Amino acid sequence: MRVAPQCVLGKGDRRWFALGGSLLMGLLCLGTANTSQAGTGNAGPGSEGSYRVLPAIRRGNLAIFPVVGGKSWNTSQLLTLDEGIRSGEVVVTEAGSDRGLVRGQHPVPVHSGAEVNRLVLYNNSGHPLLLLAGEIVTGGKQDRVIGADRIVPPKGGPIDLNVFCVEPGRWVESSAKFGSMGAQMAQPSVRMPAMAEQNQSEVWAQVRASNAAVANSLSRSESLGDVHGTSSYAKVFASPPVQARLDEYGGHASEEAILSELRSKGAVGVVVAVNGRVEWADAFASSELLGKYWPKLMRSYVAEAMTSAAAAEVADIKDAQSFIGNLSGGREVVETEPGIFRRTETTGDGYRVFMLHGLSPESDFDVHITKMMD
Repeated sequence: MRVAPQCVLGKGDRRWFALGGSLLMGLLCLGTANTSQAGTGNAGPGSEGSYRVLPAIRRGNLAIFPVVGGKSWNTSQLLTLDEGIRSGEVVVTEAGSDRGLVRGQHPVPVHSGAEVNRLVLYNNSGHPLLLLAGEIVTGGKQDRVIGADRIVPPKGGPIDLNVFCVEPGRWVESSAKFGSMGAQMAQPSVRMPAMAEQNQSEVWAQVRASNAAVANSLSRSESLGDVHGTSSYAKVFASPPVQARLDEYGGHASEEAILSELRSKGAVGVVVAVNGRVEWADAFASSELLGKYWPKLMRSYVAEAMTSAAAAEVADIKDAQSFIGNLSGGREVVETEPGIFRRTETTGDGYRVFMLHGLSPESDFDVHITKMMD
């Protein structure tokens, strides 16, 4: 499917995007940013100034600030990747290895073989499928991380996914069946080059740096087995010694306790600080949607904290409020799949904001917002 490029507002040069097997161009227009040109639709939770940050929940060098405010929407119709794969209604396969899978009048593109940055997905369910950047798809010839938020319509496919390899060094099929790394998303430092830079080399560099930091934090006996010598991000973080180290931040009980606190406050998102520095924010259209993704998100934040040098600094709530309170910037790139979703990337001074807005009558709101420090 082709995503129609919209006008890019602000200063800049040309920016190109790969999505749905098509090369997409963002046309840059000089002038002051005017988000009204990005399209119409109901104001979502990302309306500037609508978010309020609450005092942090702290685990070691990790601080999680609950985010409340904005309008809460009905997101019950949205299917997650984990739900779809568990039910068998979402099917992922290598591009070039699925010529027998055809839906209606939409033949799968034929390629000479599997490709690093391309997977094909089918949503055979009766619900729109929400895919978040940072979700890890395991199996095939390499594990991959999804590079951009998007919505796949019901009975939709084949969809040519924009993905990046998170397993440098392997190109041998480990399993013909794809699954999701349901326990964790890629940590922010791995998500960032996939989302903002769209750069495979940078993704690999961050995976290697993360795996090395994990290995260095373990004793020699702990490092043996799945951790020692593997390039797989998924295998490293799924290994028993790393899971034990992650549990030092509270483990499953801590995840549940924090989620319970977030729900009690009506939080729709969080601002995340590591070593006293605000680095990341995730906000959703509802508390329910945040809850669906919380275990994976929490473990990604813990992974970031675990692989970063600890520091004595404490993040300030004012910094967190300032971070989530400013979602504008000097340049916007807008991509649209008509009637399904609109995705906006905003570049500010030292940060990026990614906003996914649904365009169907049932999801005409901001579904997910990510803000990251460059």
